[in-house]
Amino acid sequence: MVLAMDIGNTNIKTAVFEGRELVKSWRVATNARNTSDEYGILMGGMFRQARLQTEDVRGIMISSVVPSINFTIEHMCRDYFDQEPHFVGPGLKTGINILYENPKELGSDRICNAVAAYAQYGSPCIFIDFGTATSFGAIGKRGSFLGGCILAGVRLAREAVVTGTSKLPHFEVVMPEKVIGRTTIANLQSGLLHGYVGQVNYLVARFKEEMEAPDAPVVATGGFASQIAMESDAIQHVDSLLTLKGIRMIFERNFQ
Repeated sequence: MVLAMDIGNTNIKTAVFEGRELVKSWRVATNARNTSDEYGILMGGMFRQARLQTEDVRGIMISSVVPSINFTIEHMCRDYFDQEPHFVGPGLKTGINILYENPKELGSDRICNAVAAYAQYGSPCIFIDFGTATSFGAIGKRGSFLGGCILAGVRLAREAVVTGTSKLPHFEVVMPEKVIGRTTIANLQSGLLHGYVGQVNYLVARFKEEMEAPDAPVVATGGFASQIAMESDAIQHVDSLLTLKGIRMIFERNFQ
């Protein structure tokens, strides 16, 4: 089995694969204060609950956008899985050509999304990752990662409007039925979520125009992917495991 880990600013997503088949996936909070033993106990408990054995893991591949936690996770992998983990980064074979001006600037999670999106949906295609920040990526007609854009994630945008004002209250991130709200909470929910759908629709349209690919499929992943996709005709596919699938693919291309 292969253990894939996607370390994000808010959550650590993990999945166990047997070949290409998903065996089990989990999500835990990213906490820089946790020790390697605390993460090891968490992982061990999840494996036991799923009736899996940590010693059956024969490889670990990690994508991380939180460098401060990497050392802790490395130690956890050695101590609790008896494995030296591999990190997605420069020098690895990905199967795609990255056309970023400085490829080292590109987040490893976006590389993994690009790899999985290209493998599953071909080219050209577009992927959107609704994480702490929302990132868009474009795969060109020849299977190259062209670039993309990044904007504040849904929760981050909510916190910005609440903490940056004196009187606006905290509110639940729920899509209201109507755009025109009749309470302050409904106004905030509408502006955030319907406004976010509008951003997505506009950006996808501009991507397709610049890519000269009006029929490019769009796949979304991340915590708010399903909620936004329900309201946006621009998104055709939702895949909560897109990043983890990309991590598995990169492991297979380099360490098997």
